[in-house]
Amino acid sequence: MVSGAIVGTLLGCASAPTPIPAERAPTPPSSAAGSASSAGLAESGLPVLVQAKSRWIAVPWTQLPGFGQDALHEAWNAWLRSCERPATAFVALCPEVRRLSIGSADEQLSWITSRLQPYRVEALVDEGPGLLTGYFEPMFEASRLPGPGFSVPLYQAPVGLAQRKPWYSRQEIDTLPAAQAALKGREIAYLADPVDALILQIQGSGRLRVTEPDGQQRLLRVAYAATNEQPYRSVGRWLLEQGAVRDASWPGIRAWIAQNPQRVQEMLWSNPRMVFFREEPLSELDAGFGPRGAQGVALTPGRSIAVDPTSIPYGTPVWLASSGPVANLEKLVLAQDTGSAIVGAVRADYFAGWGAQAGELAGRLKQPLRMWVLWPRSP
Repeated sequence: MVSGAIVGTLLGCASAPTPIPAERAPTPPSSAAGSASSAGLAESGLPVLVQAKSRWIAVPWTQLPGFGQDALHEAWNAWLRSCERPATAFVALCPEVRRLSIGSADEQLSWITSRLQPYRVEALVDEGPGLLTGYFEPMFEASRLPGPGFSVPLYQAPVGLAQRKPWYSRQEIDTLPAAQAALKGREIAYLADPVDALILQIQGSGRLRVTEPDGQQRLLRVAYAATNEQPYRSVGRWLLEQGAVRDASWPGIRAWIAQNPQRVQEMLWSNPRMVFFREEPLSELDAGFGPRGAQGVALTPGRSIAVDPTSIPYGTPVWLASSGPVANLEKLVLAQDTGSAIVGAVRADYFAGWGAQAGELAGRLKQPLRMWVLWPRSP
């Protein structure tokens, strides 16, 4: 991810949040208006549900900005994916979700409002305003063999990676014969630009249009397999600390690179972490979805988000509202991924899709966020 998170591969467990009686509900730490709202709900007897890092306050549907105006059928694709590995709380609803995949917009909306209850997500302790960022799946031209214009390798994990912790740093991989020998024969493909390779490693996966030795081209995905267990350091932060840029988004970093090609290697080595990949086939069906997220299901462009799973369990439908200079979003999304930088109650990373346009959106998206989880009503 551009945010510094790596797409996860482990399935998280989602259990029901703990209800606390209304009379014992603590006062939310947010604004005075938010505290008054939550207190009123508690007095009315509506439940307050608690996760490890968040408090959920039951609200009426009218509090969800833009609810009723979303193209719900687009979110249904992501919901069907979540039902491949559903959280315990949603197992009983998945047959109905599948049936409604061919339902009308009115039928889908009516079902959501009758079967689910919206809860506003708040932090247990004051974390400041919510934050929405974005990530994407890069797509690059590549060659199976090194040659003119393609000299930057993407590696499988080396044999014996676990025997040396941490493994060689990025600079050592580029300069030490021992590290290079350990990676010999582990090349998946070669890119033209070392910065593109770094972007793939930060995002955790990507698509390659690879030219094979026989000249044929094929589309494949490289997915996260392992790291060298060196610390991750943001090249954007390094540039800010150097006083080299004021805009540390990827477009801003690219602009600096164009003006300072002689310092690119120095910038790359400022991040010692290296990510190793595994190759995955990309069928025609798979091509319409992103890589698998932490829930273990394929991500849906514009409808999947990465969350802190201690705040929102994987597989939970979420109403997202975020307005800013980059995008105005009021829509249904599914919590299907996480990442090392996605920490906090009201924090999400928005999966924008793949390619240059998605990369532009993901690279600039950083704006306030509000979220509501949609949780099954009690039978």
